[in-house]
Amino acid sequence: MARLKHFNRKAKAETETGLGTNSNLIGGRFFNKDGSPNMEVKGMRFFARLNLYHALLSTKQWKFLTTIIVFFLTVNLLFACVYLIIGMEHLGGMVAGSNGEKFGEAFFFSAQTFTTVGYGRINPIGFWASFTASLEALIGLMSFALVTGLLYGRFARPKSYIQYSKNALMVPFKDGVALMYRMVPYTKNYLMNVEVKMTLAMRILEDGHMKNRFFNMPLELSKATTMSANWTLVHAINEDSPLYQLSKEDIFNAHAEILIFVEGFDESFSSTVISRNSYTYEEIVFGARFLPMYNASEDNTKTVLHLDKLDAYEPAVLPITF
Repeated sequence: MARLKHFNRKAKAETETGLGTNSNLIGGRFFNKDGSPNMEVKGMRFFARLNLYHALLSTKQWKFLTTIIVFFLTVNLLFACVYLIIGMEHLGGMVAGSNGEKFGEAFFFSAQTFTTVGYGRINPIGFWASFTASLEALIGLMSFALVTGLLYGRFARPKSYIQYSKNALMVPFKDGVALMYRMVPYTKNYLMNVEVKMTLAMRILEDGHMKNRFFNMPLELSKATTMSANWTLVHAINEDSPLYQLSKEDIFNAHAEILIFVEGFDESFSSTVISRNSYTYEEIVFGARFLPMYNASEDNTKTVLHLDKLDAYEPAVLPITF
């Protein structure tokens, strides 16, 4: 990889990114499109890795519901087997005939005990059956308390609900060029006091070694009082930009990646939320401009925001050649 011929040495460097400077130790992009770090952790001890609370709090909705259902079925199957071992004669009120029906009765008695429903037809007889039913009821109460806490945590956890454009664009801007991307809140969780920071990551040859270098990318507007519609972020490529006088080939050779950090106050959650995103050099479109994604309603009383036009752009002629 060649040294950048027109690298802007005046660009302000970020020294504390926590992402490492040795490019030989970094694989792929720094952040995934969903904002999560592109990192696989190995060597962690099993019990340190087994963070069930965090896993259940952050996993996808269908995985969470599947886990709850599997746990419920597994616990009741185990207790049904315990009741079978104790003996069906210790469960009064059973009307089953075959062994399969008896197991079904034991399973549903377990489910009723676990959920503390207790219809009353089947009841435990003797010490061990009563002890098992009491233990199961205790486990059921604790389990439902934990699940309730997890459900509340999942629904009440602050989330940014920001959607980013698929690409960043090199756009004609004033008498020069600017790099732009846009973002929009995709629910009615509007943000207040929003602040955006952009950092450029590049692999640069220095002293015979490839190193990761990080540079501030000043924005035309980096703060907004409120964010209720789409917001196009603009980084002018001038003498203060780390991209100044770099060609398209230079940007590709440096494996440039634009790191996005957004912070704002969510008025619905009454809490500060954070969002991350990144654009690699392959996701930058040279010579384009975004199409408008909102217009006035037919009766001219409202503004209509089209979320499906977030990624829409058209070709544009740049005043300089990259």
